Amino acid sequence: MTEQKRKITDDDRKKADEEIRELQKQIDYDTKDFTIELLVQKFEKNDFFIPNYQRAFIWRSDNKNFFLESVLLGLPIPFMFFADCKDGRQEIIDGAQRMQTLVEFTKGSLQIQGLKKLKHLNGFKFTDLSEAQQRKFRNRTLRIIVLDEDIPASSRQELFYRINTTGVKANASEIRRGSYPGPLTDFIDKCSQNELFDKLCPISEGREKRYERFELVLRFFAYTYDYQKFGHKVSDFLNNFLVTNLKTFDREAYKQDFDNMLKFVDTYFPNGFAKSPKAASTPRVRFEAISVGVALALRENPSLKVSNVDWLDGDEFKNLTTSDASNNEGRLKARIEYVRNQLLGVKNG
Repeated sequence: MTEQKRKITDDDRKKADEEIRELQKQIDYDTKDFTIELLVQKFEKNDFFIPNYQRAFIWRSDNKNFFLESVLLGLPIPFMFFADCKDGRQEIIDGAQRMQTLVEFTKGSLQIQGLKKLKHLNGFKFTDLSEAQQRKFRNRTLRIIVLDEDIPASSRQELFYRINTTGVKANASEIRRGSYPGPLTDFIDKCSQNELFDKLCPISEGREKRYERFELVLRFFAYTYDYQKFGHKVSDFLNNFLVTNLKTFDREAYKQDFDNMLKFVDTYFPNGFAKSPKAASTPRVRFEAISVGVALALRENPSLKVSNVDWLDGDEFKNLTTSDASNNEGRLKARIEYVRNQLLGVKNG
């Protein structure tokens, strides 16, 4: 595709300069160097904290060990990003995994394994290092970018978003959860911790730590209320739903829809949302089809009762809930309405 050439005028340059200067005013920050010893102390005192919207600690053992080897070798470490808060504490915007790894190692709960350069350190804990190396490690400084407390939340969220979309870091759900804090995000978080939801919807430990339950609950509400508006890009659709309803959603109606759907699934679906009694995870497309289909059926008949759900094992439902159907507009609508119609006894057209 050939790029269209734009003729840049002096007025265009002037406006561009003004735009840059104006937006730069919104980002005020300081650069500080903290020793590892001070970072760990302040984190333990909760002077430095990980906010609720941040993702869980998900680094694998090899990530931790690679980071520690870099510190021990004295290699440059990427900046960490903090933000001053009104209460005098500092919020960790980016660097939670590094911070927690440092705490884990210096407090003796992490044993070094799998180092490629410092092979003689494999099997060491912090206290196994010589006293000289322990001091050097504690005195190593890391550079921190500290945002001013007056920087608006939107700018902090923008920074979180940019940091986590320029590398292999947060997944789409984690970025959404971190970039759009607000009443609806908090409500979805609470729903994702529902005990009955946990029972009916098995999730692997790895996906659990990366907020898969948050993602599923968000999809339930977005598709239950707006599935007919879905185009093709799931991420854009979910982001738009979250932003549009962030502060204006009907909490009671949402809660009732979610709770009633779970109770119905618990009553009539032997395996819940899973494919089998011993399934370790729940495919998103299957969860979407069942949860939203049930909610739509209950919307039409709140007193609905069914004799069986044998159609779950049929070829048509299986074809509609294969993974390659996840981003297809027609298939999304078809699988949701298939479940709704089966429950209501309506012939699928």
